[in-house]
Amino acid sequence: MTTTAPPTPPDTDAVAFVAALRRLKAWSGLSYRQLERRATQAGHSLPYSTAATMLGRDRLPRQELVAAFVAACGLRADQAQAWLDARVTIACGGPAEATPTARNRSFGRPGRALAGAVALVGVLLAGASAAGAFTDDVEVERTRTSLHLPRS
Repeated sequence: MTTTAPPTPPDTDAVAFVAALRRLKAWSGLSYRQLERRATQAGHSLPYSTAATMLGRDRLPRQELVAAFVAACGLRADQAQAWLDARVTIACGGPAEATPTARNRSFGRPGRALAGAVALVGVLLAGASAAGAFTDDVEVERTRTSLHLPRS
């Protein structure tokens, strides 16, 4: 590790976050195998191949991987918590001040609205089916099945 300050985590998007993780690895000066050993010593699991894959993508890594990675890089507890907080902020849609309508964020995403509508229709259809709304009453009357077994 160098004597310079470690990079700070951005809380804007996953691409910037992973790029900052790459800078953190470079700052640490450790190989992937060394990171794996240091994570294990800190009580985490971080296989070297997982760390390499994590830094090779532009997707937001899982929280436990970020915790293991920043611990392996040698960050203090408060610095590690800043990385975890930034990850949560990105996972939850970014900083609140980034958009003026942060409270209505889901209304601007047609994919979520469509998924919600499909789920609602599915629940309504299941309820109607369970209530017998799709059965023909005449057919039910003609079928005179008994719930009692005949006595022998």
